[in-house]
Amino acid sequence: MKIALTGATGFVGSTLMDLALEEGHHLHALTRREQDARQDVTWVRGDLADHAALKRLADGCDAAIHVAGVVNVPTRAAFEAGNIVGTRAVVQAAAAANVPRFVHVSSLAAREPELSDYGWSKAGAEAEAAKAQGCVMVRPPAIYGPRDTEMFELFRAARSGIVPLPPRGRASMIHVADLARLLLTLAVGSEAPAGAIYEADDGRPSGWSHEEMARMIGAAIGRRIVPIHMPRGLVGLAASVDRGFRGTKAKLTPDRARYMCHPDWTARADRQPPASLWQARIPTPEGLRQTAEWYRAAGWL
Repeated sequence: MKIALTGATGFVGSTLMDLALEEGHHLHALTRREQDARQDVTWVRGDLADHAALKRLADGCDAAIHVAGVVNVPTRAAFEAGNIVGTRAVVQAAAAANVPRFVHVSSLAAREPELSDYGWSKAGAEAEAAKAQGCVMVRPPAIYGPRDTEMFELFRAARSGIVPLPPRGRASMIHVADLARLLLTLAVGSEAPAGAIYEADDGRPSGWSHEEMARMIGAAIGRRIVPIHMPRGLVGLAASVDRGFRGTKAKLTPDRARYMCHPDWTARADRQPPASLWQARIPTPEGLRQTAEWYRAAGWL
């Protein structure tokens, strides 16, 4: 099949690209920068604001997988541009090219649009994606695996033996390879009904507590760690300090602090993909260990 892919050079997108090529598909892949030639990949220069590029991306494709989006930008307007307006443009390009299947990568944050600008923008993106022909959506929980720079911060913190955490809560997790396999399955051959919204995870009921997640990461790098839960006010203060020092490049923004302090980011059992369609294969403790090995081999740890 020919698959149009946004976000192809990012963490999830690059993993998905590798899997799709292994299974013999051809990709039209959106990229902002020049890329090395790759067999069965047609690179399309442009971004989500480039309508001509999106037209070329979707042309002749059997499915589209929309991975691209923004997770940490300084303003609500930037979230709107990257997630809502960008998704609208991809949907319009897919419709013009009569692409019959559209797989949209959302976020559990879309369940709580009042909590953060990020969640508000992901809910808005879902509303746009729902207009696409044959649309199926996936709301991933915390994604980890090789190449990830977000969860890596916790691995790096664990080296000191102390991992700062938000107030007590729970979250689900999923390995990027399992997520990529689900997205490709939905795009190329599943019977998932149009309009379905799936919340996929590693198969652990009710997810993991923040403390359990921190201890698993410590075990993955061979360190016994002390998890420290910070009160909500202190997380917010840390976000303000980070914004003061790093400005628009801050990693911990007030918006992200509000998101992090929510107590329940677990995938809902009634929104799991049918077992006949997909099941997670990578247990999280083993996946974290493999991820730590990748970080070491890449010189990150």
